[in-house]
Amino acid sequence: MKRGISLLLCLLLALGISAFTTASAEDRVTLVYQTWNPGEDWFAAVEEDFEAKFPNIDVQHVFVPYSDHIQKLKIDLATGQGPDVFSLQTGATLKEFRDFEVKMNDLAAAEWGENWEDTIVSFAREVTPENGEYYGLPMGTSYAGTIWADLTYFDKYELEVPTNLDELKEVCAKLRENGEMPLVIGAKDDWINLDMWMNIANDVSSEKLYAAIAGEVPFTDADLVKSFEIWKDLFDSGVFQDGALGVNVYNDTSDLFDIEGSIPLICNGSWVINCYPERETNPEMFANWNGEGRKHTVINMDWTNDGKPAPIQATVENVLCMNNATEHPDEAWTFIKYMLYDGQDLLNNRYLAYFPSRTGVEFEGDLSPEGIENFNKLMEMGATNTGGYRENPYPELKQSIADNLKALALGEVTPEQAGEIIEAVSKTTER
Repeated sequence: MKRGISLLLCLLLALGISAFTTASAEDRVTLVYQTWNPGEDWFAAVEEDFEAKFPNIDVQHVFVPYSDHIQKLKIDLATGQGPDVFSLQTGATLKEFRDFEVKMNDLAAAEWGENWEDTIVSFAREVTPENGEYYGLPMGTSYAGTIWADLTYFDKYELEVPTNLDELKEVCAKLRENGEMPLVIGAKDDWINLDMWMNIANDVSSEKLYAAIAGEVPFTDADLVKSFEIWKDLFDSGVFQDGALGVNVYNDTSDLFDIEGSIPLICNGSWVINCYPERETNPEMFANWNGEGRKHTVINMDWTNDGKPAPIQATVENVLCMNNATEHPDEAWTFIKYMLYDGQDLLNNRYLAYFPSRTGVEFEGDLSPEGIENFNKLMEMGATNTGGYRENPYPELKQSIADNLKALALGEVTPEQAGEIIEAVSKTTER
């Protein structure tokens, strides 16, 4: 009889546990997060950590390369099929999706107190909100306008690393003579073209560049026309590789530099520093950046040959936004909060995915001496030689500049004509 009771109790307990497990699975919320950054290999560690801390939430990470990310978001959000949380960049893109974004000021104040903004680095506080209203919160910062060099090629051909435009032209000519690629740019992507042109314009006149974006100086100004002249000459003189307009940065040109080590120079931003940390999913990249005899450096170019390197552009690399049509606002906010702190710390320290968007954060990861040297170079550039912000807040103006940069590269317009076309759009831009 006792044995029968014991069996019955075991059966009931088993059924109870089974029922509890089923109920927990049914109560678990699936949260969709779409982004171009972090990628799948980085996000795996974040997902594991998050779901361990919040077992009631199942995060579905939808990775889309940036060249397709924005277009997919437009379609999905407009049809009501968009993700619960999505990443954007500051400026025109963040503003473009305003109809789908949740304002986060009250959520942040309730979570971290009335002085919550004080924990955000200063320039991110300036570029993320619009009239004091946050429609997304910053997770990570970066710097644009730099060039990276694989020094093994410079050793092989006994070349000096270029610091100004004249030296860059000479180096690229010699690389071509030896059957190598010159400076590589994925000019099919508007964003890298804008990054590099803005760096040139910052070198010519930071004041006039940002005044023109604000509508206070015409794009026909002589200094801005000069920036278009320098940009066009990079194609005409062979500084950029042949066929540059036909390839993207990711992963057409980036794989050649980051993984294969088959090109000597590439246009890309501070985020290339994340090639140094070891990743289980990409041992080839780690070997390329840390193997014996492998050497790299980051360059801040002097485009005007005046002896002063161009000021770089600062940006909030990733702004986390909540879909205002999400069926899971509490879980979406839980995920955003996590990503701003634990998630960002994990991405920064393990993968160097970004530079921090919060004040007082110190890098605690493990880098090679060369990695530390380039990390410190970038930190120094950001602290002492930033011309302004990377993002243009006016979508039509930004697109007009991007279109004319490609037209200049193709020889379809002159620098003067590009200035006139862009200025016509600028005059109709509501600011």
